[in-house]
Amino acid sequence: MSHLAAERNRPDREAAKRVAPVWAVLAVVCGGQFLVVLDVSVVNVALPSIRADLGLGETGLQWVVSAYVLTYACLLLLGGRIADLFGRERTFLVGLGLFTVASLVGGLAQGPWMLVAARTLQGIGGAALAPTTLSILTTSFPEGAQRARAIGTWTAVGAGGGTAGGLIGGLLTDYLSWRWVLLVNVPIGALLLVGAALCLPVRRGGLARRLDMSGTVLVTAGVAALAYGITTSEPHGWTSGQALLPVALGLIALVLFIRVESRTAEPLVPLGLFRLRSVSVANTVLFAVGAATFAIWYFLSLYMQNVLHYSPVRTGLCFLPHTVSVIVGSKLAPRLMNHVDGRLIGATGGLLAVGGMLWQSTLSAHGTFAGSILGPGVLTLTGVGLLMTPVTTAATAGVPMSEQGVVSGLLNTASQLSGALGLTILATAAANRISAFHGGVGDAGEALVSGYAVAFRIGAVFLLVGTALIALLPKWAPRQP
Repeated sequence: MSHLAAERNRPDREAAKRVAPVWAVLAVVCGGQFLVVLDVSVVNVALPSIRADLGLGETGLQWVVSAYVLTYACLLLLGGRIADLFGRERTFLVGLGLFTVASLVGGLAQGPWMLVAARTLQGIGGAALAPTTLSILTTSFPEGAQRARAIGTWTAVGAGGGTAGGLIGGLLTDYLSWRWVLLVNVPIGALLLVGAALCLPVRRGGLARRLDMSGTVLVTAGVAALAYGITTSEPHGWTSGQALLPVALGLIALVLFIRVESRTAEPLVPLGLFRLRSVSVANTVLFAVGAATFAIWYFLSLYMQNVLHYSPVRTGLCFLPHTVSVIVGSKLAPRLMNHVDGRLIGATGGLLAVGGMLWQSTLSAHGTFAGSILGPGVLTLTGVGLLMTPVTTAATAGVPMSEQGVVSGLLNTASQLSGALGLTILATAAANRISAFHGGVGDAGEALVSGYAVAFRIGAVFLLVGTALIALLPKWAPRQP
């Protein structure tokens, strides 16, 4: 802890060398975050067109999505640590360049293998980009009101990218081609590369230059096996060998990873970070919240298309109020944090989200846009926005500059794994309820709605647990700029 204390009190010498305005830095890194989060969901709407054009089977189609998500989730910690050791700005440029080139290759793919390979490369680039964007912000803005506002913008852009994916993917697929869900990244990525070269002067990272390869292999293998097992459990069930074996191997690898990290001089993840209450509690809160909120888009998409029979484009348009709501909540939170303890803001947001999820669980087979989608969605996502900003801000407070990248990687990894685990749990509960539904002929819509309602109620429980844990975070005392 002496090392952590010394680092925490050491000023960021690099800040004095910055030549670009910090708000220009904010625009560039938030653009990178938008691209990474967008590509988690933008491909989903285009999958039927991809299958018809390239002749993919169900397994190959699944890997168009999984190749990106799994690679991205598995390498986030490594990406964050590389940024700390070898320079955040350099890592941002390399990750963005790889992501942009991979998008071009994927958009021009002539066969399934080429598309899956491109999506894998996108995941590698995204894993370098995502933790680096947050660590650049936390080392560019001092702790206090400025950093809270910057993180609020970063949170809003990330959430907006995730929710806009369905709409953007639907519009591009319907009016151009499925290839444009990938090719659209190329001009945006090129523009951001120019902006990054101008606004992010390449600088050296920390003093340590050796990467913890044993820890890297163990955590990558552990997260990969765990994520694969969680994903496999949905079609095969938790008790199947296809799910249990990779989950067990993943847990063993993560236990070995912790053992190795405790004995390594320059670990991938300094375990002393978890002695900081802000880091350990915030990651737990975001894990619980992510398990609930990731599934909102999934079940609402199914509800709108399978029950209300909306088109993909109309479904995407119906998510616009959700996007606006999470942006409003994320941007409102730092303003309120200037006057009120951030824990109170986060807890209030959490309770609003719980109320919204419970309201969402009252949806019916003959629901309306206003009552079944708009009202509960706006309440839930405004609450999530209010919660995410103070919790993310707390997670980075008091962390040494040299460890900001790995903390950002931890936050992103927790979000990705919680989303996969939460979706699996909620989807399994929904499927069980649907199969057990006892209705008459023609009650297929009622059966689906009953399953979705169960999923939303379980999601409300996850949100409630995360909200209760906010009380354990350190008190927020903003420092005025």
